[in-house]
Amino acid sequence: MPDTDPNPTRDYRDTVFLPETEFPMRAGLPKAEPEMLKKWAEADLYHAVRKARKDAGAPLFVLHDGPPYANGNIHIGHALNKILKDFVVRSRFLLGYDVDYVPGWDCHGLPIEWKIEEAFRAKGRKKDEVPAAEFRKACREYALQWIDVQREEFKRLGVLGEWDQRYATMDFDTEAKVTAEFHKFLMSGQLYRGSKPVMWSPVERTALADAEVEYHPHVSPTVWVRFPVTNTATSQVFGDTAEEADELNEQLANAHVVIWTTTPWTIPANRAVSFNPKVAYSVYEITGMKTEAELGFAPWAKPGDKLILADKLAEGVLVAANASAWNKVVDVPAHVMSGFVLAHPLATLDAGYGFEVPMLAGDHVTDDAGTGFVHTAPGHGTDDYLVWLKSGRSLDSIPDTVNPDGAYYPHVPLFGGLQVLEVEGKKAGKFGPANGAVMDKLIEAGLLLARGRVEHSYPHSWRSKAPVIFRNTPQWFIRMDGEDGDSLRTKALRGIHATQFYPDSGRNRIGGMVETRPDWLISRQRNWGTPLAMYVDKATGEPLRDEAVNARIIKLIAAEGADAWFTRPDADFLGNGYDPENFEKVTDILDVWFDSGSTHAFTLEGRGDTAWPADLYLEGSDQHRGWFQSSLLESCGTRGVAPFKGVLTHGFVLDEKGMKMSKSLGNVVAPQDIAKESGVEILRLWVALSDYSEDLRIGKQIIQTTVDAYRKLRNTMRYLLGALNGYDAAEAVEYQDLPSLERYILHEVHALDQKVRAAYEVYDFAAVIRPVSEFCSQTLSTLYFDVRKDSLYCDQPTEIRRRACRTVLNILFERLTAWLGPIMTFTAEEAWASRFPKETANLFRVLEAVPERWANPSEAVRWGKIETVLSVVTAALEEKRRDKVIGSALEAAPVVHIADIALYEAFADNSGDLIDAAEVFRTSQATLSLEAAPDEAFRLDGVNTVAVVFQPAEGKKCQRSWRILPEVGSDARYPDLSVRDAEAVAAWDAAHA
Repeated sequence: MPDTDPNPTRDYRDTVFLPETEFPMRAGLPKAEPEMLKKWAEADLYHAVRKARKDAGAPLFVLHDGPPYANGNIHIGHALNKILKDFVVRSRFLLGYDVDYVPGWDCHGLPIEWKIEEAFRAKGRKKDEVPAAEFRKACREYALQWIDVQREEFKRLGVLGEWDQRYATMDFDTEAKVTAEFHKFLMSGQLYRGSKPVMWSPVERTALADAEVEYHPHVSPTVWVRFPVTNTATSQVFGDTAEEADELNEQLANAHVVIWTTTPWTIPANRAVSFNPKVAYSVYEITGMKTEAELGFAPWAKPGDKLILADKLAEGVLVAANASAWNKVVDVPAHVMSGFVLAHPLATLDAGYGFEVPMLAGDHVTDDAGTGFVHTAPGHGTDDYLVWLKSGRSLDSIPDTVNPDGAYYPHVPLFGGLQVLEVEGKKAGKFGPANGAVMDKLIEAGLLLARGRVEHSYPHSWRSKAPVIFRNTPQWFIRMDGEDGDSLRTKALRGIHATQFYPDSGRNRIGGMVETRPDWLISRQRNWGTPLAMYVDKATGEPLRDEAVNARIIKLIAAEGADAWFTRPDADFLGNGYDPENFEKVTDILDVWFDSGSTHAFTLEGRGDTAWPADLYLEGSDQHRGWFQSSLLESCGTRGVAPFKGVLTHGFVLDEKGMKMSKSLGNVVAPQDIAKESGVEILRLWVALSDYSEDLRIGKQIIQTTVDAYRKLRNTMRYLLGALNGYDAAEAVEYQDLPSLERYILHEVHALDQKVRAAYEVYDFAAVIRPVSEFCSQTLSTLYFDVRKDSLYCDQPTEIRRRACRTVLNILFERLTAWLGPIMTFTAEEAWASRFPKETANLFRVLEAVPERWANPSEAVRWGKIETVLSVVTAALEEKRRDKVIGSALEAAPVVHIADIALYEAFADNSGDLIDAAEVFRTSQATLSLEAAPDEAFRLDGVNTVAVVFQPAEGKKCQRSWRILPEVGSDARYPDLSVRDAEAVAAWDAAHA
């Protein structure tokens, strides 16, 4: 055992150069962050950095903000979005850009209207009783209130930008510019009014675009309905000969075409039945039925009934009808089918349904489900509408059956006034009595074959969450296709091809949507929004296209806001050249996606310190059908190209179990709570550590894991600050004079710097934080800091080994604070200011390239070999520590047997650059040997060429460095120190005499 002196004559702690810093171990982020935000605000940090970049001639980078809705406090999805945007802003500053970022808000639309309606109802006033101007004023005030709240919440996240020059879609000047964009479509002829089925929300009383609809599971009633074939008695109608016709007519006598639908309420609107000529159809005669005793009710079919069905689906339909036996009677060719004339199933109950129901051929019909026929109500379905018009029938022949409130019009036979969807009270958003009433009448008519229920995906309004219906209404559309070949669709697809997507899969996603999307429905029947400010000639039905009228409209909206359109007399807009009596003022408002899709026009154009198109749009993946697409269409329709060079999408935030957050489940994680409890820095680090291209998860355990990761990174910075205490540039050692270990660390810095730059270039923030974190915990904390601890603490300040170490530590501090600055912005700024309190903020720095000579693959190979040997020694010493043989590695003097000459020679190269094995192993002494290891030597699985024989360190314990060495006591001045430590203390004593 080592010979130690239990009573040292002196306390040497003052002579040891331990790390010293005021940078606290505990961050206290919830308190420290607001103080730092205040300093940034006082320094006008964002504009100060922009000015510095401009003065340096930096290239411009434009991040355009997709506007959140000004309604309620921000949630975790908002936090994810805005933090990612701040990563972009700060990383682009770091890479040397001047960055323009103007935050904005979407203010128009239904959610705010509902809130204001609720407020007025609470005061005993219905919406219809509130003057439009008063209602709009209340909406504006409500939105403004939430803009102020959300702005402060976003700033609390550390997000930099033009907060005082934010944009809002409700600003007067903005409404005028959106109107000007609308007028471009008006004047170019891309705008038209059409009457077609659109998705309609009775609860909201407005049409909805595809981007405003989401699909949820829904249970619907299903009905199989019989349509009697009425014209089979006419000789030679179908057959090639009279004999063939008579035979077929006899087989078709009293036959019924059967349809299947999940919307019984559309039966009153039926005007045709569609079939597919490529599908095989036949007549099936029922020969047996389940009994009433078996079923518990009387079946609606009976033996002898003849049903025309698709062959592939016939059995399923007959089973649903409770048939127990049937025969296939005859095939029905397509040319026969096309000649059928059917009767409406309600014709016997009311003469209003006494019209003929034709058979129409359509490719949309399949034999995958149902009966092989499609009940066709051209006012309530896109395919129905198209096949009806394709057959040569007019728009005027499409019936209006359901009013804006979701009820049948009074003129609808048998069902006038019945609600399809409830719009008031506790049942609002639920299907009304219409479905049941229609089924009852079909039973009365004897033509309901069967019914059931099915759960399927059904469209709902993304705002009200209520089901929507297809309803034929006159609306305004922007045409996607044109006759000249260079249509809006073509331009948009070309724009998608020219755009860089992050991830690249976004290209196919938005491309597929644009390829198949219908014309853009832009009109809404609401109050709170930017108007379709135009007039329609009552005589021709055509929009008035007059630039002078447009200019007057835009001028007044810019001065008074959109209210001007609704309150001023028409003469103020039309001028003296037109008689207001001859024109219809359009009072619809624009789709809010048109508002937000136009933001590029008034945020990027017309400002002196930005540029169009934007370098990047960044939003959630749902915006491929939302803001990304509306911006693309608006810009391509008015400028011919996309408004962005790049598009980045992120996923949604789920709880730790991968479930959607909801108050009812109690799994909501609020960013405000994280800020108060742990600090925004933890939220930022969570974002960076996550793969944002997929859905993200968050919860208590994930937050705690992030806190742990944060502490490791903070402790690395704290260690660097402490170890660099008093560092001066005069200490620096030139690269060629650095020891092998320092050259290896700089090689790793060179490689990591390239990774960080490449990752920031493509917005892959996880590819920044993960390798940097691993570098800090593995290469630095586990290897470099531990190996050089003895030198750093105990060598004389003038020793080149210690100076070389501090040289590299200085480089590490400068790189880490730069690399982590965009992500751990509060901590990086705190660390930078702690060391350089008089210098400009960390954000001002540009990440300059590291010297190429730092790339040193040979040192990387060398230290890879050394670390292989180290792993075996560490495991051997850990075994002795577990067995209580030693308490510290400094009590050991291992003999390391190395059978691989390359591993052995890694500890000394040809230049004589020796590696102190004891320092690497963190032992007091060590011996490397090429001799064969004894059998009892320690070996590590997977490393067959290294074996360790434990030996205790010989000598006395140095009371300063704690190393055990034979030389301790050889200097009479300091009998309890090693030679190195004795010289260091002597120098310290002389300096402090």
